[in-house]
Amino acid sequence: MSEAATLTRKADFPGLVTEVGKPWHYLDTAASAQKPQVVVDAMSRALGRDYATVHRGVYGRSARMTLGYEAARRRVADFIGARSENEVVFVRGATEAINLVAAAWGMTRIGQGDRIILSTLEHHSNIVPWQMLAERTGAEIEVCPLTADGQIDLGGLEALLSPRTKLVALAHVSNVLGSVLDARRAAELAHSVGAKILLDGCQAAPRMKLDMAALDCDFYVFSGHKLYGPTGIGVLWAREDILAHMPPYQGGGAMIEKVAFDGTTYAPPPQRFEAGTPMITEAIALHAAIDYVDAFGPDRLFAHEAALAAQLRAELRKLNAVTLFGPEESAGIVSFALDGVHPHDLGTILDEEHVAIRAGHHCAQPLMEHLGVPATTRASFGLYSDEDDIAALMRGIERTRRIFG
Repeated sequence: MSEAATLTRKADFPGLVTEVGKPWHYLDTAASAQKPQVVVDAMSRALGRDYATVHRGVYGRSARMTLGYEAARRRVADFIGARSENEVVFVRGATEAINLVAAAWGMTRIGQGDRIILSTLEHHSNIVPWQMLAERTGAEIEVCPLTADGQIDLGGLEALLSPRTKLVALAHVSNVLGSVLDARRAAELAHSVGAKILLDGCQAAPRMKLDMAALDCDFYVFSGHKLYGPTGIGVLWAREDILAHMPPYQGGGAMIEKVAFDGTTYAPPPQRFEAGTPMITEAIALHAAIDYVDAFGPDRLFAHEAALAAQLRAELRKLNAVTLFGPEESAGIVSFALDGVHPHDLGTILDEEHVAIRAGHHCAQPLMEHLGVPATTRASFGLYSDEDDIAALMRGIERTRRIFG
């Protein structure tokens, strides 16, 4: 049996079973990953027998929960190669992380006539916050083109850069095409004109080795639920010297040193950016998810999902009625169109076959316009995916072709 079929046990994931007890072929991991039982158990314990608030209580359980919460921060720092846990800010997800950077860094560093460079393939969460910032400050948005096979064109990026460029914000891995950015080269280009670079790592964090020093970026964001953890938690990483000069994003408890009516002083990062009661149980469950994923090794994860993507592309290429999008080598994500069948119709029929895919614009409408389609069908793999999932998908596609034939 191939490596692609043996990476992990599907039995570790209670969600991979239908309501009637049949296997569920889940090919929507790019949207949100299924959770291993160890994550479910960690969250259950944290919500139940171990639960207490953090940072404020003087009683034993609160102290233990505080230790668990901060241990999760240290685990994240280790997982991404951060120099210090003080560079790790817990947020609700990558969307909030990007909005935090736009509000706390962008509003103080970007002004009239400055330029922000994005790419054609960005998720809406890495477009709209920068548009809102540009509207407030008078900055301009510039769009980096793609290569013919759907990669961010770094030659095009270099041509756009100027002394007016203040920020470059790019997806490390495309959520639609699976194309992988040469992030280190992108950072070199941004820094060559004194700009900062933010990387959207939502699709990279679950399937690639991360090393903030090696990437040499300034901001990195990802969501816990795509990393086999719970919803409601994500991570903003930024260099400590950058965080130290950013004002608070929100005000409230936990992010202060002293509050008085004649003035308030703020806690140092990361607490400065974590106003209110934090996502305690979610952080502890994210710790469990990282332990589970990291045990496989990032190189194996990437190879496993890339092999499945290549196999699926090969199977789809046998059908004359299929258009494939994106590069031949992708990070476990395959987007395609079936002639004469709307992706939503295909998704509905596949659901009847217990196959779950994503159909739509995938929060990437500018990319859909670039591709010349209203929507695509996207199959995305996880560490629990195997060749049986591909076979089930292909059976569903054949049934759909017969129905619409």
